[in-house]
Amino acid sequence: MSVKLKGIPLQYANALRRICLNGVPIYAIDTVDMLMNSSVLADEGIVHRLGLIPLKTELSAVQQDNESDRIMLTLDSGETNETRTILSGDLKSQDDVIKPISDKIPIVTLAPGQKLKLEAYARLGRGTEHAKWNSANISTLTESDNEDERILTVETTGSLEPQHIVLSSVEELSKRLNEFKNFVSELK
Repeated sequence: MSVKLKGIPLQYANALRRICLNGVPIYAIDTVDMLMNSSVLADEGIVHRLGLIPLKTELSAVQQDNESDRIMLTLDSGETNETRTILSGDLKSQDDVIKPISDKIPIVTLAPGQKLKLEAYARLGRGTEHAKWNSANISTLTESDNEDERILTVETTGSLEPQHIVLSSVEELSKRLNEFKNFVSELK
């Protein structure tokens, strides 16, 4: 999504760009309890892959400041007699909204007789903590042909709609500026 910003100072436009990239909270898998893993991939490799699966997030349905809520997702591959790839669609979420954005993201391939069973916990976080919580893949700011106009382009990971990222970023920037203003006024 691209948005024209007219009459906004460069420092505010760039702050908005940065918040669009990593300042809007989204859900990502943070901790995993591995119950059974007989695959060739180590537990840490599977946990890393799970953390990188974008999860659908609806900011209107969650309280943005409450980043301690955890959503459990479970995966039980069962045993199989043939080689099969475990996909993000095999994750079952306890929440109807917070689930992988796609059912086709590969996690691990299991050979006959191998099994994967786990409980994963997703929580709200921001990309400033870890890249798995980046709400956007790309957030760029370019000059347009018109004077005093810039173009903000946001490419979402799929967790949030791009318009939600931009609107939430505007709210977050406003909040941060007000906090800074109050901080400076208390110094006097």
